[in-house]
Amino acid sequence: MCGIFGYIGSRTASAKLVFDGLKNLEYRGYDSWGVAVVSETKLKIFIKKAAGKIGNNNVDDLPDGNIAIGHTRWATHGGVTDTNSHPHSDCTGNISVIHNGIFENYEDFKKKLIQKDHKFISETDTEVISHLVEDFNKKLIFSESVKKAFNLMTGLNAIIAIKQNEKQIVAIRNGSPLVVGFGRGENFLASDASALRPFTKDVYFLEDNEMAILEKNKVRVSNVKTGKIVKFRKQKLNWNVDQGEKGKFPNFMLKEIYEQPRILSEIASTGSGLMEKVAKLIKKSRGSYLVGCGSASYAAMAGTYLFSKVAKRHINFAIGSEFGYHLDFLNIDSLVIPISQSGETIDILESMKKAREQGAKIVSLVNVLGSSLYRMSDEKMLISAGPEKSVASTKALTGMIAHLVLLSFSLDGGVRKGKKVLMDAVDSVKKTLSDKSIKNIKKLAGIIIDSKNIYVIGRGLSYPTALETAMKIKEISYIHAEGLAAGELKHGPLALVAKGTPCIAFLPNDETYGANLAGAMEMKARGGFVIGISFKPHEVFDYYIPVKDAGVATIIPNIVAGQLLAYFLTIKKRLDVDKPRNLAKSVTVK
Repeated sequence: MCGIFGYIGSRTASAKLVFDGLKNLEYRGYDSWGVAVVSETKLKIFIKKAAGKIGNNNVDDLPDGNIAIGHTRWATHGGVTDTNSHPHSDCTGNISVIHNGIFENYEDFKKKLIQKDHKFISETDTEVISHLVEDFNKKLIFSESVKKAFNLMTGLNAIIAIKQNEKQIVAIRNGSPLVVGFGRGENFLASDASALRPFTKDVYFLEDNEMAILEKNKVRVSNVKTGKIVKFRKQKLNWNVDQGEKGKFPNFMLKEIYEQPRILSEIASTGSGLMEKVAKLIKKSRGSYLVGCGSASYAAMAGTYLFSKVAKRHINFAIGSEFGYHLDFLNIDSLVIPISQSGETIDILESMKKAREQGAKIVSLVNVLGSSLYRMSDEKMLISAGPEKSVASTKALTGMIAHLVLLSFSLDGGVRKGKKVLMDAVDSVKKTLSDKSIKNIKKLAGIIIDSKNIYVIGRGLSYPTALETAMKIKEISYIHAEGLAAGELKHGPLALVAKGTPCIAFLPNDETYGANLAGAMEMKARGGFVIGISFKPHEVFDYYIPVKDAGVATIIPNIVAGQLLAYFLTIKKRLDVDKPRNLAKSVTVK
């Protein structure tokens, strides 16, 4: 969570540069924002911060300076207020700190600092860091003070600190991501490499327990525990600047929905060689596991159906946050395939660390080159969906499933057939995105806009489709939606269906069609308003959304239809489709 950006160099408008950087990171948290700039002429650190989204705010009233840091917050400790916003200062106002993560043992140090007459004004754990640094700085140089404070902290954290008269930025990470960007006569810091694209393509991803000291013309990296200097290698970013812009679209979510046919086509045309390599690893393993969180968990679940149906092979599935509690059976013959958009999801990273301790091999399916998951994996499959800025995942998710389609066919030796199936899905997605289809889905959104509850059913591959569609509806439109295995209706959930309740049923052209239809009829008999998403109409449907058959890959256009319905429900309710309340893109806290 939380967006972090920092700059040191020759540009005097550093506050504005950092502020603009924060705009590109706001998807990581938008409860509040803040910028601190060091003014050499006025010999002071100036801070501007406020609760709420950045919106039309600016930092024009901050003075010039060559060093600035900024933060967008996803609140953990303390409410969403101006005072609790980052950056946080020490008693003197000469030290400023921003922070991503949770300082788990902060209360112990806060009590001791209060006894030393330190004054606290916020409810945050972060403010304790600034006072700790101040206290240690009485005897130690600034960078050593920051290091000592960090080494006392428990939990997974990233901190950035600056001080008046110190021409440097000190940054340390353990668990929460930090990326250093290199320029000519200037250097940058960010919590996500995508924010550095307008400034540089040369980056270094800090590893756990590494401290970077950024100066105008130099970056030094060392181990925060041992003090040993780290010889690092720069890496080139491969994303273009315009990939992170909205272009002609009103928001990022709609742009990313419409990017899906192109991305799926590229995956079909380029993914075969690596798929065959990973297929060999799966065949060689004695137990393979697909692991994901949120939408990625539904992709992982879909993978188990795909591998069973296409390759006749059993693959285990687990939610990332739960995998750590049942991996004692892993060994050196095990293979774990974590799936993640950001590659920084803390539940995935912690589970993978435990899996590695058990000797398991890690093959990641991840969208961000150089991310923590990417770096810790034995083999990497890049989703290659480009930067995804909307909090609700669209193109990254369908990209994940596309890779799993190819992989399942590769396991059966039929990667060419897998490519064809994927191209059928591309054709179906294009039809789902046609003007006629869009008009039809918009109309449905207007009909069910005032619903309190929506139920979504499916069997087989349509079960994770139902779960994902329900997730999209509730996370951006705030309408309660529940995805259900159609066969489970009669075991309890059917009691919730009343007259007029919207009931979405996915009925692809596969072996589940008849059973799914029976579920739709059960809901219809209880007064449900049945919405059929299928390759053909049926008299039981009160509303019909056609989706062209694409074999086992029909899950992809079905998911796109669900994305569009959630999108238009949200737009009709006049909500922020890119930044839903209480959420953030990259979940880096427990």
